[in-house]
Amino acid sequence: MIIKLIFLAIVLYGSYKFLGGKFPTLKLKTKEEKKLEEDTLVECQTCSTFVTTKEAIVSKGNYYCSRECANKV
Repeated sequence: MIIKLIFLAIVLYGSYKFLGGKFPTLKLKTKEEKKLEEDTLVECQTCSTFVTTKEAIVSKGNYYCSRECANKV
């Protein structure tokens, strides 16, 4: 019985070290991370103007700076 416990402890310790010494956690985005994500610049597919992801128009997986650029495609 003691050998099984020692073996289990070694396996658990090895798994812990394999994961980088950290237990997996659910990471929730903070307000700062959300703001940083919204402030990321993307390039318009039509006119190559840079706009933030918050202001950009997404159509068919591409970013556009305005509806006019999105309708040109």
